[in-house]
Amino acid sequence: MPVERWIYPTPYGLYCEPGDFFIDPWRPVKYALITHAHSDHARWGSAAYLTSEENVPLLRQRLGNIQVEGLRWGEKRSITGVKVSFHPSGHIRGAAQIRLEYRGEVYVITGDYKRQADPTTSPFEPLKAHVLISECTFGLPIYQWAPPETVIEEIAQWWADCRAKGKNAILYAYSLGKAQRLLASLPPVGPVYVHQSLVELNQIYEAAGVRLLPWKSAAEWNKENGILLIAPPAVQKSRWLSRFEPYEEAQASGWMAIRGRRRQKALDRGFSLSDHADFYQLLQTLRETEAEEVIFTHGYTENMVHLARLAGYNASAWETAYTGEEEIPTSQEAAAEEESLPPTS
Repeated sequence: MPVERWIYPTPYGLYCEPGDFFIDPWRPVKYALITHAHSDHARWGSAAYLTSEENVPLLRQRLGNIQVEGLRWGEKRSITGVKVSFHPSGHIRGAAQIRLEYRGEVYVITGDYKRQADPTTSPFEPLKAHVLISECTFGLPIYQWAPPETVIEEIAQWWADCRAKGKNAILYAYSLGKAQRLLASLPPVGPVYVHQSLVELNQIYEAAGVRLLPWKSAAEWNKENGILLIAPPAVQKSRWLSRFEPYEEAQASGWMAIRGRRRQKALDRGFSLSDHADFYQLLQTLRETEAEEVIFTHGYTENMVHLARLAGYNASAWETAYTGEEEIPTSQEAAAEEESLPPTS
């Protein structure tokens, strides 16, 4: 266990004191190390950024004209005595865990991560650490992901059923990461269109060699039926969607494991496909790091701290501005869902 903490939260974000830099700061700082390009982790205004080489094009697309440098996976950089390296987290393309070593002590900051296979990004790399700083977005036992190929088959069948009924299939997915994962995984059931917010991101993925289904911008739609339209969740219930009637709506998200959330959003279907580790994968990662101490940053932190302490870890939580995905269902919502499930043998 560390005698003296040299990484800690501040009003600007997680601060590494000996290196004089911040990790995923939520306010502008002099030097920011960035795990990935989602807006709760990558914010505009810092003087200089350091990230993974894969993440540089995405970070520039999200933040504009910034001073940014990228490191290859595993490449070490010494910043005033702190050895820094970026390692794949599997969350989305370019997403990294950050390994920090100072005076023989190793911290690993996971950022957001997943353990399932994803054709658009490098797989999660297990790392050893003395202190693990981890997300726990889905840190309740109810969250256990089905194999991704099973969920992809379900989505493809729903799309085929919509085509058979002469309807369009509107699938809501986050513009960066989830949408491209779907486009790289789904079979070619029919024509595919995407919301304008996906166009440049798709092009960045394809320029990097990621193979996506043939797609067009929704602006090019010519009133054919049976299409798949991938759009961000924010456009649901917008007048923009009316041009695609008749249609059915679905969302691909880990939160679709909660049936109450599906009903709340008035969706025809919900597909539980997440870019985060599930509860059991969080525990797996904790064991693999062989960490003496674990600090949880966002998600069901209270539950994970309790369980980690029972398992003998020195565990605590830090309050941060990270959100993981959209608003987290309350523990009561999740508990109600768990009680409604049939007993397992």
